[in-house]
Amino acid sequence: MTAIAANWRERYADRLMSPAEAVQAIKPGDRVWTGCWNSTPPGLCEALAGRAGELRGITIVNALPPVQWDRPEVVEHYRVVTAYTSPLDRPAARAGRFDYVPVAQWRNGQVPPGLEANVALIPISAPDEQGWCSFGAAVFFGPTMAAHAGLLIGEVHPEFIRTGGGNRIHISRFDRLAEFAATPSPLVVPPRSEETELAAQVICTLVASEIVYDGATVQFGIGDVSAALPVFLGERRDLGVHTELLPGGIPDLIEQGVVTGAKKAFHPGKVVASAAAQLSAADLAYVDGNDTFEFYDFTYTDDLRHLLQIENFVAVNNAMAVDLTGNVSSETLGASIFSGTGGQAAFAVGASTAAGGSVIVLPSSSLVGGTRHTRLVAGHQPGTVVTVHRGFVDFVVTEQGIARLRGKSLRERVGELISVSHPDFRGELRKDAARLYGISV
Repeated sequence: MTAIAANWRERYADRLMSPAEAVQAIKPGDRVWTGCWNSTPPGLCEALAGRAGELRGITIVNALPPVQWDRPEVVEHYRVVTAYTSPLDRPAARAGRFDYVPVAQWRNGQVPPGLEANVALIPISAPDEQGWCSFGAAVFFGPTMAAHAGLLIGEVHPEFIRTGGGNRIHISRFDRLAEFAATPSPLVVPPRSEETELAAQVICTLVASEIVYDGATVQFGIGDVSAALPVFLGERRDLGVHTELLPGGIPDLIEQGVVTGAKKAFHPGKVVASAAAQLSAADLAYVDGNDTFEFYDFTYTDDLRHLLQIENFVAVNNAMAVDLTGNVSSETLGASIFSGTGGQAAFAVGASTAAGGSVIVLPSSSLVGGTRHTRLVAGHQPGTVVTVHRGFVDFVVTEQGIARLRGKSLRERVGELISVSHPDFRGELRKDAARLYGISV
């Protein structure tokens, strides 16, 4: 691990100030990038929210925010744009108080249209002796936003880890700095229900034993099921990792000789990710300074041009619902926004095109308010967004089994998907298939 410069506060005292002083540089009309999930600077965001009464006409741009921007004083004076909703801003996006920008295409180093910002608030580590800082465990869009914004304000977190790859930026790039002195609040993700936990165990066992193969490079989507997959991969060998979010369990697989990256043509021998997702303190310590791990900007890890270079690619992603022909919805409940496209579409297209390895995982049903609902649906509700086109879905896996869709006709697809639906809904799904598609199975 590269040591932090012992006297960095004195060395950069001319630009080090309080968060409230740092955000005074933001002017009316500015578009301000405030981060994505665990690459969000909480101190600077709170200071910016505190200026809502005096500062008007700015646009806050973010994705999956852990900060509550949906406050009357903020909404009255600021416009908020998000590319991926979280539980904190989902109600505001649904009600029209916030603007949602769907983004599914990522090109290395380019800000996606609609997410442009001339000011960027970015959390960074303290500088080393040469002035280099890291983006910590979450690079996300930091490098790209920093390259395109005219004003950079950094929030310094001395506890941030360092990795290889594109995970660094020089302190000289920042116009203002503010140290985050408080203890960072952990990002709380609701635990899996007992039912989902049991389903995830079966699903991950099926994926690990029947779909992932020795020498494959794996992507792990965020979600209840796919993020649980690493612990089930202990019998595989020479796996690679190229993913957007790095789940827990990868350090153990490296120590076991499961993850070696030996068969990777793109970044051979390296674990490539954009951010870590809820790694334990022990896992973070393992990643810190370990040259096996390379973290890059989201626009790099999710660039389809890069993904198509990965042979033997298996992308494992979650879904809200899948229709009987294989179309996947992962970002809306009907017409109501739930999350965002993120990288799912790019990874599915990349894995399906490069290796026939696009996998969608989900429980076959869910209990909502005491009523059981099928997750394999005859047709999606009106207004539902199709996140992944059925042509790029090779496998759908539930706790009921594996539906193998690649090269299958609509009739065969319907049969495969009904076979992995919850038994309580199979009769109804057969009737709907005959009504909607003229298919009897």
